[in-house]
Amino acid sequence: MPSAEDLAEIVDLFVRINSTGKPLTSGEKRNARFYKSPFLKAANGLVAKFQRYFVNQQILSETQIDRMKGTELVSELLMSIHHGGIINKKTSLDRAIGNEAVNLNTLGRLSRECTATMNLVRRMFPDLKTTRFRNSADFYSLFMIVWEMRNHHFVLTDKKRNKTAVLLLKRLSNGVDELRDQLRKAKPAKAGQRLYADYLLTVQGDTDSSANRQWRAEILRGLLFSLFERKDAKRAFTPEQRRLLWNNDEKKTCPGRPGHPCGKQLTWENFTVDHILAHARGGATSLRNAQLMCRSCNSGKGAR
Repeated sequence: MPSAEDLAEIVDLFVRINSTGKPLTSGEKRNARFYKSPFLKAANGLVAKFQRYFVNQQILSETQIDRMKGTELVSELLMSIHHGGIINKKTSLDRAIGNEAVNLNTLGRLSRECTATMNLVRRMFPDLKTTRFRNSADFYSLFMIVWEMRNHHFVLTDKKRNKTAVLLLKRLSNGVDELRDQLRKAKPAKAGQRLYADYLLTVQGDTDSSANRQWRAEILRGLLFSLFERKDAKRAFTPEQRRLLWNNDEKKTCPGRPGHPCGKQLTWENFTVDHILAHARGGATSLRNAQLMCRSCNSGKGAR
């Protein structure tokens, strides 16, 4: 038997059909068909968490969220993460939402990855509403590129690089929109507009096909991948590196963290090795980026 909450949603669907005469959206149909799906419930939870962001950035309107467009978008993102990359929208959503093979542990991981990526997109591109990337097709591609960069350990917290990324995204967005207007006036594309022309082709016709999504992603990779650095895959210094650093440091005193000098005398038993440029910010785990430090200062320094 459906719960009271489930029955309320079903009644709401019938009210919409009978009182407004509007046909159900694909998202509403899926919600009615798979209302017990844990996948669907996870997607709905994420929509609620990021609803203000979606509306403020004009990615979705309140009406679209109410009519399950947000659930459809987030379900795509979750399934894409589960798939390990871009999917074809038309052939994947029903399979995703009704997929009982995605167990609760996997679903929890997918939700955490989606949340972390959404927070990165929000931090890196705080004004998407001024670009074409507020459109769901473009937003999907941008989200997946940020997820891919996060998954490959790119450093995505550098404010200067993020600011440059925003400028590149706005330039691409404006260039594509200007070219569209230009073509509508029967003015051909110029040689310097090749990138914009390529991107424009991906948002005409079947914008959600796997081929167009892959092409959009390749353009965004070309813009963003070379801008950001990757974290060193190796996080901890080896015993050999620790020994070499210890033997090559004559003073063996803690330099302290920025703004907080220390000077504590270090011993073999109590010293730590610090990344001068934090590993979280792309600092390599190498002797050139290493210094002796006391445990307290190293802990206090964190990712600064």
